[in-house]
Amino acid sequence: MPELPEVETTRRGLAPHLTGRTVTRVVVRQPRLRWPVPAALARSLRGRRIDAVERRAKYLLLRTVAGTVIVHLGMSGSLHLVAAETTPGRHDHLDLVLDDGRALRLSDPRRFGACLWTARDPAAHPLLARLGPEPLGPEFTADYLYRRSRGRRVAIKAFLMDSHMVAGVGNIYANEALFLAGIHPRRSAGRIGRERCGVLVEAVRQVLTEALAQGGTTLRDFLNGEGKPGYFQQYLRVYGRDGEACPSCTGPIRGLRQTQRSTFYCPGCQR
Repeated sequence: MPELPEVETTRRGLAPHLTGRTVTRVVVRQPRLRWPVPAALARSLRGRRIDAVERRAKYLLLRTVAGTVIVHLGMSGSLHLVAAETTPGRHDHLDLVLDDGRALRLSDPRRFGACLWTARDPAAHPLLARLGPEPLGPEFTADYLYRRSRGRRVAIKAFLMDSHMVAGVGNIYANEALFLAGIHPRRSAGRIGRERCGVLVEAVRQVLTEALAQGGTTLRDFLNGEGKPGYFQQYLRVYGRDGEACPSCTGPIRGLRQTQRSTFYCPGCQR
């Protein structure tokens, strides 16, 4: 699944090409995505200029004066620019045709993504209204993490991945951050002290910053807005490395399942 670094990489790649462009028409080939594509999308967006391309958690926001397109890439979705006359593939479900002859094309083999429209402030949309702070933003601090985790018995990895607590830390990067912080993924969130919360906050920031520098992680499907993969998988310390030597202590990395997701950790380094 595209996580925060992949979505931000996509945003950065697309923003220079989309900002200031006008949508001349919308082509919906398959409206049945995770949530149905609004029937009013084409009418609402036609003739509108894209004023900004933003991101909130794992959502991309295409802002116009009339409203905002909210895009989620789901499990395997991608956005890329193509010539408008390019023949669509089987999984190319939607085009925003631009005034320069190109189209922003949404491809999604599993159809878990979304393309929605709101005429209101997108921050008030039900999908965004209850999101926690951005992990690279100023509100995500040791004090915040410590305060929100008090009394919580949930495992810290699940806590980090709860978008109501912090927005956009997915499975890959939760694994990597907990390794850097030396915290066992099964440790209860409420049992982590303030000082270690500070270490974890910095680990989350470090891992996400490193991933952004490499254009995200491509394990299966992710391609950025230019059709290129991310390269952070070459720098993963524990994720997907069950049985391999820990890069710190050389002991074996272990794998387990938590809340139906793969977890990887070093028993020697993480407590």
